[in-house]
Amino acid sequence: MANIKEEKLRKLKKSYIGGSFAGFIIIGTIVFCLFASLFAVFGLYIMDTKLRDEYARVSKTAEVYSILKDAGNDGISRILENRDNVYLITDADMNVIETHGKNTCDLSKGGKIDILEFTDDVAVPADEEGIHGHIGSMVEKARDNAITVYPDTEVAIITPSGRGRVMIDFVKLRSIISGADYGSDALSLQQAYFVKLPFWIDIPVDANHHMICKAYFNIYFRELAILSFLAVMVVILTFVTLIFVLAYIIKTVRNRKRMNEIFFMDETTGQHNWLWFITNAERELKKKHNADKKYAVLDVVFVNYRNFCVCHSVEEGDKMLCRINDRIQGFLGKHELTAHHSASHFAVLLEYRDRDELEDRIRKMIDDLEHINDEHKFYYWIGVDRIPESRDEKGRVVRRDNIDVEKEFNNAGAARATLTVEDSAIAFFDEKMVEEQRWIDLINENQMRALASEEFVVFYQPKYDPRTRELKGAEALIRWMSPEHGMISPGRFIPIFEKNGFITKIDHYMLAHVARDQRRWLDAGYDCVPVSVNVSRAHFIESDLAEQIKGIVDDAGTPHDLIEIELTESAFFDDKNALISTIKKLREYGFAVSMDDFGSGYSSLNSLKEMPLDVLKLDAEFFRNDDGDGRGQIVVSEAIRLAQNLKMRTVAEGVEEKNQVDFLAEQGCDMIQGFYFAKPMPKDEYEERMNNKTA
Repeated sequence: MANIKEEKLRKLKKSYIGGSFAGFIIIGTIVFCLFASLFAVFGLYIMDTKLRDEYARVSKTAEVYSILKDAGNDGISRILENRDNVYLITDADMNVIETHGKNTCDLSKGGKIDILEFTDDVAVPADEEGIHGHIGSMVEKARDNAITVYPDTEVAIITPSGRGRVMIDFVKLRSIISGADYGSDALSLQQAYFVKLPFWIDIPVDANHHMICKAYFNIYFRELAILSFLAVMVVILTFVTLIFVLAYIIKTVRNRKRMNEIFFMDETTGQHNWLWFITNAERELKKKHNADKKYAVLDVVFVNYRNFCVCHSVEEGDKMLCRINDRIQGFLGKHELTAHHSASHFAVLLEYRDRDELEDRIRKMIDDLEHINDEHKFYYWIGVDRIPESRDEKGRVVRRDNIDVEKEFNNAGAARATLTVEDSAIAFFDEKMVEEQRWIDLINENQMRALASEEFVVFYQPKYDPRTRELKGAEALIRWMSPEHGMISPGRFIPIFEKNGFITKIDHYMLAHVARDQRRWLDAGYDCVPVSVNVSRAHFIESDLAEQIKGIVDDAGTPHDLIEIELTESAFFDDKNALISTIKKLREYGFAVSMDDFGSGYSSLNSLKEMPLDVLKLDAEFFRNDDGDGRGQIVVSEAIRLAQNLKMRTVAEGVEEKNQVDFLAEQGCDMIQGFYFAKPMPKDEYEERMNNKTA
């Protein structure tokens, strides 16, 4: 269960951080790409516009050259010189055959580029209207055909990129702006321009000639300002957007941290709760560098908590729990943990070297906790489950991948539950407790099957008159004949049945079997004597218990005077009125009722006064460990006399020696049950005893 919770918490944390970080990256990328795209589109638009204008200008020069050349005009150079043109004339193999102006064209690095969105409304001087139509057709043609450009050898800033665009070398451009000298002939700075960047455009004149004209990429102040403004806006908007997103992520992470604090906070102490403990304890134990260390999980119980709350208040009790939590916290090292588990329980994770060092440390903690309040003496029960270093079959240190802190704490709690002393104490969980728990689980798993298959067997222990040695009665005792485990004594399963409630079914089972045995023996001609059957105190919450007993016995057809109902002395401390009512009904139905184990606890004479009993059974402890001063005999003698005066028969159980028999006979005890006369025996042996009648 702890691993499932830890995995869910890990996924929750990952979704918070991972989702927020992914959102930050995605939003930042989208915003940057959006603004960068706008910047790039605007820049491309400016570049295409300038290239288009320059292409239109040099196309006019090429058209003029073509027209004048076709007309046989010898004044071509003079006419073109007046237009301040620099150009080359090449043949079809790109060999220069004519130069006008300084040739700085790098013919070895030409490339094709595309000119976008040309129209035929190119602005031309008024005196060239005749040429306008032809130029327009050339420009229109450029829409579908790429043109060739060449870089300038002196200022190689604009070059074809090889992807249908031109590329600007911004490193060189920055050098120009910062004042680098590229030669006055190669670069001109004018007031109208920020800078003029030269490149060359190839214009086919005819099938055998090309005119390669020098063109300029003019960067104006206003264009630079606009581009700079756009660049700054891209950066600012991207930065602002990311700041907002980052602020949101930080807020989200802080909220998650606050949620974790609330989620892992104990309402009583305001500190860590149980879920925090198992999550962090398992994380600590699973670390590889902790695999060779020994740890202990503690279940610390403030035993006086409920009484303290009764005497003071729940609020004061909770304040005391807070102080205890703080004191425990003060005993812990850097990587040791504690948390309030529930009610007055605290969970603690300690690191230790050996058991003696661990126990000494726990006792020091107890000593400090006992004196947390000067006006009260508090005591604590602490269960401890030790977690050794983690090693594989070859003795190598390995990680504790399968550690379950909830299981370890439950083991510590099982050890703590064995403590019953009225003082502070420590109990260590060990393999014996594991075996005991496995045995309890085994009993719980098999009890119904055993009942259905009648693995429970009735044994009978005879009761004899100490004076005549005559059989006067018997007690029905249960044994479990298990196919897997052989005969199991009652002490190994009856306490478990009493805790899990199965004892009520066993009572009915025993009563039914004894009633059937008595009926069979009567039918076989045996001289039957009353047999006592134990009925658990758990039954007495049932208002119709007497009716249930009567119904079971009547189903077997057994006379009621042959069945005696035994109640343990502890039953007389439950609901007295209900018990008296049931006893009266049983006696009205003809059943004898006895008090078993009288004297085993703190017997109440009021019980004898108020309960209409028929038989008083003296506990076996009366006849053991007699110190020889006669006090035990005095008590037994007076108990027998008291029972006689109350018109009750007496049975002494656990009698094993002849002198005890003689003493009880002398005192007038009615029956003796014990090993001196007979041990519990199967019913076939008991049948022989009924035949013999005397011991």
